[in-house]
Amino acid sequence: MYDVIVIGSGPGGYVAAIRAAQLGMKTAIVEKYNTLGGTCLNVGCIPSKALLDSSEHYHNAAHTFETHGIDLKDLKVNFGQMIGRKNEVVKQNVDGIQYLMKKNKIDVHHGLGSFVDKNTVKVSKEDGKAEEIKGKNIIIATGSKPSSLPFINIDKERIITSTEALKLKEIPKNLIVIGGGVIGLELGSVYARIGSKVSVVEYMDSLIPTMDKTMGKELQKSLKKLGFDFFLKHKVTAVENTGNEVVVKAENSKGETVELKGDYVLVSIGRRPYTDGLNAEAAGVKLNDRGQVEVDEHLKTNVDNIYAIGDVVKGAMLAHKAEEEGVLVAEQLAGQKPHINYNLIPGVVYTWPEVAAVGFTEEQLKEKGIKYKTGKFPFMASGRARASMDTDGLVKVLADAETDEILGVHMIGPRTADMIAEAVVAMEYRASAEDIARMSHAHPTYTEAFKEACLAATENRALHI
Repeated sequence: MYDVIVIGSGPGGYVAAIRAAQLGMKTAIVEKYNTLGGTCLNVGCIPSKALLDSSEHYHNAAHTFETHGIDLKDLKVNFGQMIGRKNEVVKQNVDGIQYLMKKNKIDVHHGLGSFVDKNTVKVSKEDGKAEEIKGKNIIIATGSKPSSLPFINIDKERIITSTEALKLKEIPKNLIVIGGGVIGLELGSVYARIGSKVSVVEYMDSLIPTMDKTMGKELQKSLKKLGFDFFLKHKVTAVENTGNEVVVKAENSKGETVELKGDYVLVSIGRRPYTDGLNAEAAGVKLNDRGQVEVDEHLKTNVDNIYAIGDVVKGAMLAHKAEEEGVLVAEQLAGQKPHINYNLIPGVVYTWPEVAAVGFTEEQLKEKGIKYKTGKFPFMASGRARASMDTDGLVKVLADAETDEILGVHMIGPRTADMIAEAVVAMEYRASAEDIARMSHAHPTYTEAFKEACLAATENRALHI
């Protein structure tokens, strides 16, 4: 009998297992696939970042090296090597998780995990064999899968999801991306940088529609420089693989039909909770009408010893959100009283420039009727950004009009994925814009832009604009 059984070994699941083991619990983890790490490490966060970095190196070599005084001849993409390096990065990471399981004495069971009852999990292996394991507590961490539309047949050849986009055998000539969210824009960026013509079809009126609208507008400007075409406020009505090409039909805001042709179409309209084969009903676990596992504020399901975390429950589908939830559940089982402030979980888009945000958007503050003030600072005015030729974008700080407490920070620019951590720390301690404005930031750095935006929010005191 295990103290804890975790079903799913993505960032939420493996972190929950590690924390439970650290706290002295006998722990097992069940993973459907042969490698650990879930979507994030195998076909998500890690491989996409590997390709984003490789393609950015090529793009810089082709477009900025000459300005830097570096002359190259016969520059070309070795796409096979690019994919091979990505695979090696993935292997290093998943091997690292395997090591952490051994280090923390966590038993790993490979196979499809399904409930027999509230304390028993059946592990069905690929060879047809099965075993049953029992646990006092069970954590569901089965993650998510790409969503689609009912009329789209994802054939995984020309009509693909993010999974297939990470292992193409050729660089698309014309890539059509359905969905202007994080995943579509990241993978679109990879291929646009190495020669693909990328067209994005988005139903909403802006890119990255869940983020602050300023970020979407600025990102669109930058991606246009890469050669992206955008079809905003377009509703996709048909997608057909005709053999050598894909035809996408969409309706624009006037009701007119627009037809796009390409050699691949990437369907990137979000992800859905994944509970296929879990047999949750055998344990009495309730799912809602969106397919999510229903949980309370302690991430406990309606069954007293079963918890759920990550993409399979409510909230943003982010690896680091899942990790925090995994730690929270493990520590609760040990009798501790941890907490998560969901408003302070940052979101990042790994395009270039990067987009990063935490806290409320300007639209949310208006909707809530909260009086606020805004401070902005463009990277065009940053000495460090000029030095590295990364002048697109800005930092936007939203602060309470009366107390000056920072309510939201939205950044688009170089290395904002790393910079946003300063904003998270500040907001966890309920810092004011004045607090950040009075802290010394090393010069020249990109982070000075955050200080300057806070100065701009504080009586419009920015020094360098």
